[in-house]
Amino acid sequence: MAAPSYDKFLRQKHIKFFQRCLQVLPGRYSSLDTSRMTIAFFAISGLDMLNALDVLEKEKNDIIDWIYSLQVLPNNDESNINHCGFRGCSSMGNPYDSKKNKEKGIPYDGAHIAMTYTALASLLILGDDLSKVNREVILLALRNLQQKDGSFRPVCEPSEDDMRFVYCASCICYMLNDWSGMDVDRAAQYIKNSVSYEGGIGQGPYLEAHGGSTFCGVASLVLMNKLNTVLSEKHVKHLKSWCIFRQQSGFQGRPNKPVDTCYSFWVGATLKLLDSYKFVNCQFNRAFLMDTQQELTGGFSKWPSHNPDALHAYFGVCGLSLMGEEGLQPMHAALNISKRAADFLTTVQVTWSQQS
Repeated sequence: MAAPSYDKFLRQKHIKFFQRCLQVLPGRYSSLDTSRMTIAFFAISGLDMLNALDVLEKEKNDIIDWIYSLQVLPNNDESNINHCGFRGCSSMGNPYDSKKNKEKGIPYDGAHIAMTYTALASLLILGDDLSKVNREVILLALRNLQQKDGSFRPVCEPSEDDMRFVYCASCICYMLNDWSGMDVDRAAQYIKNSVSYEGGIGQGPYLEAHGGSTFCGVASLVLMNKLNTVLSEKHVKHLKSWCIFRQQSGFQGRPNKPVDTCYSFWVGATLKLLDSYKFVNCQFNRAFLMDTQQELTGGFSKWPSHNPDALHAYFGVCGLSLMGEEGLQPMHAALNISKRAADFLTTVQVTWSQQS
């Protein structure tokens, strides 16, 4: 007897959903216009996780060119060196011409650390070798974003700084195979200082532990190869317990909060990195994700009976990948991309080392 539709993973519906995310979005996404790069990453990486990148074959080169058009390069006098990296959308500044390899800078046009991370990840997923990325200026600009306490700002102007941007910086340095973009010891100390009395990790010191910031802290330490040198055995034990107790049916981000689709990745991936995923009740977690899967449109929503969105659709797929769902690619949990894309990154880095 066939499984009921609500228990099936609707792969083809999800492929169509992510394709739409790259084409046209509903009006409620207008507030995210400056973060188009992130939305594109969710769609591109989502299709990769679904082993469906072939649906982008015709437009792949156009997407790569679009990503490069959002690269912020230094002016001739390098007066904007701290602004370099990738911006989030085309309405933020002058486009970089990948064919002519130049850009004319304008005042207040600058990169964002999260857009730089998702741009590099998307290029790798699409099979680009990052040959047009100005790695040197990205790393220089990145180092200037780091604060005295080890945290990072997302932009060179005064703004917020927290664990999210430590993670983005760690991914950028790891992907570019060059840790000169940060003071690693200071960043690692910031993560250690953000471990709360509960055992999880907050957005910063003395803040409440949260599933998202816990992943960002742990994944950063894994990428730095400092997890077991920064966190004691006792810290790691408490961290594992905090994460395990976040599962109700699916996972919650904090105690006494409702379960939410995205934490099947944020908390689940943390447990994977801590070699403790065996403690997850996959049957309960999958049942919750099937409740947030949208049968008509594809995608996943934050909660059952809500509208799907790109973020929760992507992390719903990732949460299922961590559980070994049939038809999905395995993840490189720390980088939040497929293992296939991470393996391609390794070949790119080998080429760089041979060229140097």
